[in-house]
Amino acid sequence: MSDPPVLGEKRRFRRAAGVNVVGNTAKIVVEGAAGLAFGSVALLADAAHSVADLVASAVVFVWGGSRYDGPDPEHPHGHQRIEPLTALFVGAIIFLLGLVLLRESALGLFGVPEVSASPVLIGALLFAIADMYALYWYTTRVNTDLGSTALAALATDCLNDIYTSLAAMVGVLGALFDVPVLDPVAGALVSLLVMYQGVNIARENVTYLVGAAPPAGDRQRVVGALREHPEVVGVHDLRVFYDGTDLEVEVHVEVDGEMTLRHAHDIETELVTRLRALEGIGDVHVHLDPSGVGEWKDAEESTPTGTD
Repeated sequence: MSDPPVLGEKRRFRRAAGVNVVGNTAKIVVEGAAGLAFGSVALLADAAHSVADLVASAVVFVWGGSRYDGPDPEHPHGHQRIEPLTALFVGAIIFLLGLVLLRESALGLFGVPEVSASPVLIGALLFAIADMYALYWYTTRVNTDLGSTALAALATDCLNDIYTSLAAMVGVLGALFDVPVLDPVAGALVSLLVMYQGVNIARENVTYLVGAAPPAGDRQRVVGALREHPEVVGVHDLRVFYDGTDLEVEVHVEVDGEMTLRHAHDIETELVTRLRALEGIGDVHVHLDPSGVGEWKDAEESTPTGTD
């Protein structure tokens, strides 16, 4: 017997996070060993960045899959906010590590860089770039239909790792061509990229956690779906906001006030079902009002066409 869809998605999610753990571990071992052996600050900075990636992917592996668990007595609305919380943790770890790396790079700039030139350093960076590209490709492919913000954060981190490794390559080439100062300069650039990445990830997931409003296009999708129903006269008091990565909808819908209560109940059920079928919509709360009453509306909203 095949797994239920939710269990299958959770299994794929955890497998993708686990692959990120393995891939980041491999990068840390290769770059860290080469950086220590030849004294490359840029290479050690890139390897240290991957320590944060390893922690982040491990956190996503352990906690992120909770988003697929259903509601329970302690979490009546489900576990959707667990995922952006783990992604926010990823962003915070990345930013803090960037600060540490920036400090180390600054010390290297004001000191005397001691980097031993070796083609081994280039080989280690080429391995890191290939490793991160493979992780990026795999994670993005798995996340195409999962739509996980935590996996998206890991995929973005993999892509940015490629850029930081290229920056580290500048430092290694500087050592090979007897310009050792390029190594801490490259390390500083890597650090700034790491911090920028952490801020972006954190900002996006704070939006999910605080229940912020989505882009206008999501509101328009909701209003359009409601007004397509032939018995809807108007729409007002619409609130669409994030509950974790899902959108929650609260809305008042105007219908003919002379219909029976049973018929009104059927319409309400149809509208809730219609909205829940939209991509990204979670909980839906629809309140039916008799048209023309004007409850909780201003003059403009009391028109037959309704407003959102």
